[in-house]
Formats: sequence, structure tokens, C-alpha cells
Amino acid sequence: MNVLSIQSHVAYGHVGNASATFVLQRLGTEVWPVHTVQFSNHTGYGSWRGRVFDGASIDELVDGIGERGVLPTCDAVLSGYLGSADVGHAVVAAVARVKRANPEALYCCDPVIGDVGRGVFVRPGIEELLRDVALPAADVATPNHFELDLLTGRTTTSLAEVTAAVADLQAVGPRVVLTTSLDVDDTPADAVDLLASEGGRHWRVRTPRLPLSVNGAGDATAALFLRHWATTRSAPDALAATTASVWGLLKATADAGSRELLLVAAQDELVRPRRLFDVTEV
Repeated sequence: MNVLSIQSHVAYGHVGNASATFVLQRLGTEVWPVHTVQFSNHTGYGSWRGRVFDGASIDELVDGIGERGVLPTCDAVLSGYLGSADVGHAVVAAVARVKRANPEALYCCDPVIGDVGRGVFVRPGIEELLRDVALPAADVATPNHFELDLLTGRTTTSLAEVTAAVADLQAVGPRVVLTTSLDVDDTPADAVDLLASEGGRHWRVRTPRLPLSVNGAGDATAALFLRHWATTRSAPDALAATTASVWGLLKATADAGSRELLLVAAQDELVRPRRLFDVTEV
């Protein structure tokens, strides 16, 4: 499997492509990483160095890949954090180009906008671009609960409201939606839910809440879910495999008291997770 992954990159730590690339490679996937930004570290530290690339730079790199004649072998495009709206347009143009070369190729859009507690942390115009341009082109989307509400204009507090919001998102484009960091009225305070939705059906996994706050877990989650759904074409199977691996990574990170996701040290969780979780259709 070959994946063109277009998202942010950091020199230190594991977010964006610095998370997704290793995750996919550890599962035997060839990755063609194209960076939308290159920073010294993730912005959660409060200070960083580096630069945001423009859409033309993304176009140029995709042109170079295309000149190798390999786009027909690209099985999927994965996008995450977008530094600017013009980069988003370049991502969608790359998706169209890949799909012209290989109509069976998938596009997984991780619509990074913000999160509970932090609010919106992307530049102006990104939210609208994701809603109006990127998601309509997507086959798979992986918003967190906060982003699902923002993208659909809803405030969801029950599972029924969440599934209605997912249906709204699917009506725009992506036929498969993974909602992460789900917290509804029946989610216990010491747990976190994830919901996978496909074909009008919904499956939930509940995991213990861990005492940590790290960046990059969402990027790893999107990469894992894309890989597992692409190979199984089963939302519940992809949900089960993804959840087990991500929880294992987070548990190892929490146990070590690490500020950064222990992606390399705990890499066996990607292929042989220590703990599995029940998947329930809701």
C-alpha cells in the first residue's frame, strides 16, 4: 500500500507526518510524506521555530512525484494540519490528481481545527476550506467531537445527536467517519469513546481515560484508521484495531510520564497491542 501523506512535520517530537509516517511504515505501508509546515516542535510548547509552506510548494512536490510515473500506484492520500487555505486547495488538487491516475484511491481527511479546552487553533479560512472543499472530496474523515460539532453547526451531547451530526457530515462527502474524543451524556467521567460510522450504522468503543495530555495521538489515529479500513473495508474492524494501538501508545506514554508520544519506544503496540476493547453497535 502506498500513501501520499500531506500534513505538518516537526523535527522534535511526533505530530503530523512525524507521527503518521512512522505509524504507516511500521504497518508495512510505503509513505510519500509532503510537509505543509516544518517546525522545530509542536506548537503546544508555546514557542517554536520554522516555517509554513505555501500551496505552490505542495504543488511542486506532487509534480515531482508525478514525474516519477508512480501516481497510478498511490492507494490513498492522507491530510492533516493545514498551515494555510492555499495549502488546503493544493491538497485537494493533489487528491484529484491521484484519483485521475487511480480511480480506486482513497482520500482520508483529518479535519484538524481545534479541540475542547483549546478552541479553534488553525488560521482563518481553514475551517471553511475543510467544510466546503476538502471534506466533499473525502472518502474517510476523522474529526474529534469538537470538530464534528463545528463542521456540522451542531452542539451534540447525546449519542443520537452525534449520529445525526455524522449523517450530516456524510451527506457532504465522506462515507466513513471516525469520531474521536467522544464525550456524550452516557460516557463515564473516567472513559473516552470513539465512534465509527459507515452505511448508516455506528459502532462505539469505550476506553479508560488516561492521565496525560500529549500531541500527535490524533495524527496516529487517522493514519491507523485509514490503513485498517483500507485493508479490511470494515469500519468496526478498523475501529477495534485502531483503538487498541492508540490506547497502548498512550498508556506507555502515561506510564513513562513523557511529554511526547512514545511512538518509537512503544511501536509494538502498532502491530501487537497489549489490550483489546469491545466494539458495540449502537
